[in-house]
Amino acid sequence: MFEFIKTLFKKEIDPAEVVKKSREDRFMARELINGIFDDFIELHGDRLYGDDKSVIGGLARLNGQPVTVIAIDKGTDINDKLSKRNGSPQPWGYRKAQRLMEQAAKFHRPIVTFINTPGAFPGKDAEALGQGEAIAQSILKSMKLPVPIISIIYGEGGSGGALALGTADQVWMFENATYSILSPEGFASILWKDAKRSNEAAGIMGLTAADLLKENVIDLVIPEGHNHGKIFNGMKEKLSSEIQELQTLSDDELIQQRRKRFRAF
Repeated sequence: MFEFIKTLFKKEIDPAEVVKKSREDRFMARELINGIFDDFIELHGDRLYGDDKSVIGGLARLNGQPVTVIAIDKGTDINDKLSKRNGSPQPWGYRKAQRLMEQAAKFHRPIVTFINTPGAFPGKDAEALGQGEAIAQSILKSMKLPVPIISIIYGEGGSGGALALGTADQVWMFENATYSILSPEGFASILWKDAKRSNEAAGIMGLTAADLLKENVIDLVIPEGHNHGKIFNGMKEKLSSEIQELQTLSDDELIQQRRKRFRAF
């Protein structure tokens, strides 16, 4: 029987190994969407600048219930990865997500986000066109949405690029995912001026699902395995039940509970 992990892990997990696995293509964005939801209809563009292919978003059904789905996609083959900057969104990607979030609130649709990014794209054009503002607005808008939001980190959850889609009522992580303020290489470069000490950095950053569950930063851990169908079916049922529970709250209660969750950090 598929069971989510809600307590501490019984075995020691090497953080450096988890970092390595989090960067592998264990699960793909469209695989998750197609495996968990029905009738997915993709929507494009931010209505301001363009359409960022690294952010997939649209409408779908979860056990018959309409939901909004937003996922960061690293791509499949080398050309796809290059076009999506290995899952590093640009400002118009985050603004597309904002547009879909606001649409979800208008039509009372719950939101499910999937996160796999080393961080927001740091290119010159992205910065010039408001990367920081786009991330900040995504966080701010998420705090005000009167609909349930569940975020799932299925690979890397890097810095503000991940938090932009991770400001939710519940945050789940795959067993071999990571969630951190920056990469272990960046951490080691700043702290010790030596990126080669990244494995050591990973060990003290507290970036694994086991670490974050212990600190109550996340709510559930999704066990991994070769049977993706079983994993997706378990996620489908759990998402449906948790969303139904969140929908019993009034709009004000939902927003206040979400804000309280993040103030606790």
